[in-house]
Amino acid sequence: MILPIVAYGDPVLRKKAAPITQDYSKLDELIANMFETMYGASGVGLAAPQIGKAIRIFVVDATPFADDEDLSEEEQAQLKTFKKAFINPEIIEETGDEWAFSEGCLSIPGINEDVFRCPNIKIKYQDQDFKEHVEEFDGLLARVIQHEYDHIEGILFTDKLSSLKKRIIKSKLAGISKGKTNADYRMRFPDKKGR
Repeated sequence: MILPIVAYGDPVLRKKAAPITQDYSKLDELIANMFETMYGASGVGLAAPQIGKAIRIFVVDATPFADDEDLSEEEQAQLKTFKKAFINPEIIEETGDEWAFSEGCLSIPGINEDVFRCPNIKIKYQDQDFKEHVEEFDGLLARVIQHEYDHIEGILFTDKLSSLKKRIIKSKLAGISKGKTNADYRMRFPDKKGR
């Protein structure tokens, strides 16, 4: 089932999400719905706060990036098959020289800005069977994971922008929270009149 995506300004996007346990009700259904919602919005990642749930889960499917000819064959191959749910993740380490990449967010439609992030991460997480993993990722995959991880920490990509950039997009962000956007997917707006 495709769920509405929570728009900028909703308090759930600013909460540090809570861990979940193996007995979380209808977890498989939730994860399936998150993937379906993400695909319906043409996204590559979606965190639970973006569907109104302040829990530590996010999903990533990086296959749309696999055709990017600017990437190495190795990175293209890795992205081509990367589809994963991360439960109770914890980034253990971020290393390397930060690099800029234009990021967007399903909760902040129509705004894309360069964000600087470290190229390498080590992350501990549980899979859908609650088996624990510690893995290292780099490049574009690390960036997508960092972006979604920020969501469960109550951080948005716009928080990482310079004060000048924040001032420039301030009115656009206010408009998004009121429903002034052309997103072609279902959204829930915190400040929309008559909601």
